[in-house]
Amino acid sequence: MKLSRRFFSRRTDLVARDLLGCILVRRIGNKKLSGKIVETEAYFGEDDPASHAYRGVTPRNKIMFGRPGFTYVYFVYGNHHCLNFTTEKVGKAGAVLIRALEPLEGTDVMMKNRGIKEIRNLTNGPGKLTKALGITREQNGLDLTGDILYVLKGEKPKEIVQTTRIGIKDGKEMKLRFYIKDNKFVSVK
Repeated sequence: MKLSRRFFSRRTDLVARDLLGCILVRRIGNKKLSGKIVETEAYFGEDDPASHAYRGVTPRNKIMFGRPGFTYVYFVYGNHHCLNFTTEKVGKAGAVLIRALEPLEGTDVMMKNRGIKEIRNLTNGPGKLTKALGITREQNGLDLTGDILYVLKGEKPKEIVQTTRIGIKDGKEMKLRFYIKDNKFVSVK
């Protein structure tokens, strides 16, 4: 069952936790690529110094202040795209960064997209998974209740680890990173 807009219309940290175990699906023509979400990070709005929305609405982050259940894709370090899902309610910023997937379907296409042959390192990081799935800024603003990129309900993980976020300077103390314990596709333990 595809996740509804209502699923994303909640507090960002709850959505980030509840996405673990769900299946992210990317359709490219007649090809279906998918993976189980195994690691996420929550980013709030103006109360979160690590968030793109910390200083208010900008052309880049305005989607974070819009309707929940849309993609927010940005380019970082001049090298990687990052995939986020908008959360909260209209006017209140929030997004969940998808940090890692456990590849399920279309791994041959994903490996070709990444130029690698080892499945373990295929989608174990935000830049790796977007490259594997062919996600760029062109997918910014996609409706997650549509048919191009969407999330299916999955199995709830037995154990979830909650830690501080990775690769940020401000807001480091906030424990808003979630991952499935002992999953080999998590980016960093």
